[in-house]
Amino acid sequence: MIKINNTLSGKLEEFKPNNKNFVSMYVCGITPYDEIHLGHARVYVVFDIIKRHLLNRGYKVKHIQNFTDIDDKIIEKAKEKKIDPYELANIFIIDYFEQTDKLNILRAEKYPRVTGMINEIIFFIKKLIDIGIAYEINGDVYFSVMKIKNYGILSKIKLDSLKIGSRIAKSDKKKTYYDFVLWKNIGEEDVGWESPWGKGRPGWHIECSAIILSLLGETIDIHGGGQDLIFPHHENEIAQSEAITGKCFVKYWIHNGFITVNKEKMSKSLNNFFSLKEIFKKYEPRIIRYYLLTQRYSMPLNFSYNGLDSAKNTLSIIDETYLKLCQCVNESVFNIIDNDLKNLNNKFLNSLDKDFNSEIALSYVHKLKNIILNEIYCSNKKRLSQLKNLFEKFLENSLGIVLPKYKKLDEDLQNILKKRDEARKNKNWIEADKLRDIINKKGYEIIDNEHYNSIAIKNKNKM
Repeated sequence: MIKINNTLSGKLEEFKPNNKNFVSMYVCGITPYDEIHLGHARVYVVFDIIKRHLLNRGYKVKHIQNFTDIDDKIIEKAKEKKIDPYELANIFIIDYFEQTDKLNILRAEKYPRVTGMINEIIFFIKKLIDIGIAYEINGDVYFSVMKIKNYGILSKIKLDSLKIGSRIAKSDKKKTYYDFVLWKNIGEEDVGWESPWGKGRPGWHIECSAIILSLLGETIDIHGGGQDLIFPHHENEIAQSEAITGKCFVKYWIHNGFITVNKEKMSKSLNNFFSLKEIFKKYEPRIIRYYLLTQRYSMPLNFSYNGLDSAKNTLSIIDETYLKLCQCVNESVFNIIDNDLKNLNNKFLNSLDKDFNSEIALSYVHKLKNIILNEIYCSNKKRLSQLKNLFEKFLENSLGIVLPKYKKLDEDLQNILKKRDEARKNKNWIEADKLRDIINKKGYEIIDNEHYNSIAIKNKNKM
């Protein structure tokens, strides 16, 4: 039974999707005006783990993630670079896929761009005006927050506590300063679209509501993103969508904690961010993925190079363990039959059942690793095959951490190993040691035991 810490209720709730084994999930995407950074990576790795676990538990998942590909920041950056805003957005959308593919993040079913959903957005705004929840002033359209009884239900924010200029945009046109923009009037030469209210662009919040209604329906199972989106973005999505449908907009809200640097949120506005492209020059993407899983998704994760180095060293031990196992056994059995491994598998899955706790799940990876290291010399191939299957299931299938590829030894190395075996049988220890040194110089190390000899890869760069 999966349980989710629902931001809406603040409680751990049993997961019951609307439609039995079908799950609708929406994750807020990027505004592509710059390279994505580690903070973005955490969002999409978190929801990748969630998606993988739902799939492993037998659910079908329809996952939608948008691109806000027109925005004031995009237009401003495009002017600086003297290129078309659409071209700029496209450059960073391509970059998004390049970097997230390296992190082994499963693709969403659809990635709608806001520029491709303008008709749906205009239709949504029209309906809000028709029911008296939105109003137009000189080409700008605003949502009337005071007409919503449960505004603040997600963020727990009270209207009288809000200050102009913090997260509430200042405007002389609005009826009350709580109201937020649905459609922005622009000059004739600016990038925009014709609408019943004149040429303009959609506001930020309306985009996601219109996309969700169009592609996923009136009520979805899971919606999420970073904690910074709770207010005003997700709060405003609820207000808009429920005003239109009169139904619950989202059953389970999930928000991940920030990546922090010196206890401050990593962000472009604070100029304390590290782009993934920059980090990948120093660390393999799989190391970054492992690092992001070492802390519960809902908690802040403080960035440090020491933390990345620790993840690198830990993953190196995991790799070495797996490669030694590959040298002992080729196949991975489909069914786990040994009771201790069944129990370990259940504990691993149960840790993810309880609010997708990757930190606890990793602890079971290390328990399995220790079992493997203790039993690597056993001659029971069926047991070793089960261990290999479970290791791959935990790391690659559930946690999305790609394991190194095992490369069989070349013929020359196999011949050297055979000669060493013969020397050992003849108790010619001097010759055996010489051949060991040759193998070591090739980047391999010998594992000797009473049942068999094998070679473990010491330097995976020589694979």
